[in-house]
Formats: sequence, structure tokens, C-alpha cells
Amino acid sequence: MTSTRCDFAGARFVPSPNHGERAGGRGPDMILLHYTGMETAVSALDWLCREESQVSCHYFVHEDGRVDQLVAEDRRAWHAGKSLWKGEADINSCSIGIEIANPGHLGGLPDFPAAQIAAVVDLCRDCGERWQIAPERVLAHSDVAPIRKVDPGEKFPWNALFRQGVGHWVEPAPVGGGRFFQRGDHGQPVEALQSMLSLYGYGIEVTGNFCERTEGVVAAFQRHFRQSRVDGIADISTIDTLHRLLAGLPKFSA
Repeated sequence: MTSTRCDFAGARFVPSPNHGERAGGRGPDMILLHYTGMETAVSALDWLCREESQVSCHYFVHEDGRVDQLVAEDRRAWHAGKSLWKGEADINSCSIGIEIANPGHLGGLPDFPAAQIAAVVDLCRDCGERWQIAPERVLAHSDVAPIRKVDPGEKFPWNALFRQGVGHWVEPAPVGGGRFFQRGDHGQPVEALQSMLSLYGYGIEVTGNFCERTEGVVAAFQRHFRQSRVDGIADISTIDTLHRLLAGLPKFSA
């Protein structure tokens, strides 16, 4: 970063050395949300600012709502790792990475404080307006890296963000009985499920075989959009929720 000016008003400048040029000089068209997954916010912020870590983010949101900027938005922060969304593998070049202080699953996945979520909302709205980021491009790390990553987790309040104008969401269908698909199944219904997940953006091959990858992608979808049960099984609730999300996208709507 060449200056101490923050892109987001009210943020504190805490520079990380871990950034580079965005590929092709492109601007961000995605916001990617993470949890830090470390015991304390202090240790997580310190790690993101150490050259030896080789990781960073654009913004860091503390539990009390304070926001630090580590990397300028026009630079490529190193937060996504090996990821894929809508065929795009260089997620770092097309995204703004936001780390949310929370110890994560290993730390019991505590609730995200209200002040912290309010700050995330303000930050996402500000970035989204300035860069014209589509609602469906506000995503979880687990969306772009299924199996490998599970953050920000099934307790992250995506519905609360949506009510305040951030992200894409539909009310998930209730979990109930009926037909379902799971690992080992194969055939046209599995192919249709994989096609829908791929159309939404998930990195999944359409093979007709419900493999380990398919299970992981279904679990990632549930972790974001059907949080009451995350088991990787494509039940009626999961499929109905996915179908309505697709129908709500501009290019799929009538």
C-alpha cells in the first residue's frame, strides 16, 4: 500500500505487506467473507500483517465493530487460496476479502456480536456501492472453496445482512421428509442437482454421480443458504431453496 488513506471511512490503517497487482488490472466484483479462526482478534490481525504468513485481507472487522484496512481495494490481497467460482480460479484478483474476528469451529463457533455484524453490513454496502458488486457476488469462503474451508460458518447471519441490502438470499424451505440424494447415488436427478449448483456458481462437474465433491458442495451451499442442517445430503429443502435462489437471479428470472 502506497498511502495511509483508507477506502472505507472510519477504518484504521494497519498495513499488511502481503498483496500484489490484480490480474489484468481488473477491479473487484466480489466480496468474500471469512472468519479468522484464531483464538483472539489480536493474534489473527498480527498474523495477517506478518510477511512470513503470506496471507492478508482488505479489511478486518473486530468483535466490537472496529474496522481495520490492511490492503488497498485496488490491490490483490491474499485471502482466498485455491478457490473457484463461475469458472474463475483467481478469486483474489476479483474480490475484496473481509476477515471477521471469530475463533470459528475449533473455538466453538460463538455467535457474531451485533456490533460486528452491523459493521460488516456497513462495509459491504459501502464496497458494493462503490464497485457495483452484484448481491449474488457477496459470498462465503466456503462457497468458493468447498470441503477445504467452512468459514464464516453456519451461524453467520446471512439473512440479517440480506434484510439490510447485502447479499442474495431466500427464506430456506423447511427441513422435512421426502426424497433425497446422497453420496453413492447416480443418475439424471443428481446431474440436474449438479447443473443447478454449477449455474449458481459452485465449482462442480456435472457427472451424474453423487461423489465426495458433490457432497462437499452441497454442504457448502447449506452452510450459507440452509443453515438449520448441514449434512451434505440433497433433500427437498436444499433443492427447493437452490431452485428459488436461481430463479431470483436476474438472468434466470422471467
